[in-house]
Amino acid sequence: MSKKDEYLRKPDWLKIKLNTNENYTGLKKMMREKNLHTVCEEAKCPNIHECWGTRRTATFMILGDVCTRACRFCAVKTGLPTELDWQEPERVADSVELMNLKHVVVTAVARDDLKDGGSEVFAETVRAIRRKSPFTTIEVLPSDMGGLYENVKTLMDAKPDIFNHNIETVERLTPRVRARAKYDRSLEVLRMAKELQPDVPTKSSIMVGLGETKEEIIQTMDDLRANNVDIMAIGQYLQPSKKHLKVQKYYSPDEFGELRKIAMEKGFSHCEAGPLVRSSYHADEQVNAAAKAKQELGESAVEA
Repeated sequence: MSKKDEYLRKPDWLKIKLNTNENYTGLKKMMREKNLHTVCEEAKCPNIHECWGTRRTATFMILGDVCTRACRFCAVKTGLPTELDWQEPERVADSVELMNLKHVVVTAVARDDLKDGGSEVFAETVRAIRRKSPFTTIEVLPSDMGGLYENVKTLMDAKPDIFNHNIETVERLTPRVRARAKYDRSLEVLRMAKELQPDVPTKSSIMVGLGETKEEIIQTMDDLRANNVDIMAIGQYLQPSKKHLKVQKYYSPDEFGELRKIAMEKGFSHCEAGPLVRSSYHADEQVNAAAKAKQELGESAVEA
C-alpha cells in the first residue's frame, strides 16, 4: 500500500460507547412504524447511541431519504427522489408529541428537483409541530434551497426557533467537498434568514480534518459572523466509507477547545466544538444558550 492510500488510525478519543437500551430500541421501532427517516441513521452519526439511548433526542429527516446531491463527505444515498409525501409533516409532529420532546431538529435531503427546494413541506412540518407540541422549540436545518429568497422566506414565515444551515467546510475546499453547493450562497442563505426574522438565532457548522488550515477556519468564523450567524458547531470529519473523502487530520480535544475559545471571542453566542460534535449535537442546550445570550444583550441595552 502506498503512502497515498494509507488511512489514518482513529485516536482513542473517537471511541464510541454503544447504548442499545429501551430508549434506543423503542425510538428505532417508532421511526419504522411511522415510516420516518432520521439523519442520525442515514448519515451514520457517531452520537446516535447517546442521543437515542440517553438524551432521547433525534433529528428528523424529511422530504424522503434520497438526496439530489452527492457530496463527498456524506453517507446519505443519492439519486432521483420520489414524489413528495404531504402526510410526512403530520407524522413527524405526531412523533414529536409522542416523545414529548423539549427541542426538535428537522433537517432534509437536498431537493434540487423541486422549484421551492422543499421549503413548503419544511414550513408545514414546523406548523404541524407547533399545533401539536406548542412548547417544543424547533430547529430547522435545510439545504440552501437553491439560494432563492422566496424559498428562504417560505420557511422563515413559519417562524422556527433556530435556523441552521451548514457551510460544512472552508471556502477553498467547498468545490471538492460539497456537490452543487457554493460557499457564498450558503452565507447568503444565512444572511437572508436573519434579515427575514431578526429575532431567530442562526447557526452553522463546519467539519475539520479535510485538509483545511487553522487560518482558513478562522476566516470561516469571520465570514459567518459578518453575516450575523449566532451559533457555530465544529466537529471532526469521519470518513463514512472508502468511496468518500479521506481524513487528512484528526484534531485533538485540546485543539477543539482552542477553536471554541476563538469562536467565542469572535462574538458567537454559543460554540459547540469537539471530536464527535455534529450540527444537531446537544441542540437542546444550544437553543437555551442562544436565548440566554439574547436576554443578556437586551438587559445590557436597557442599562446603557
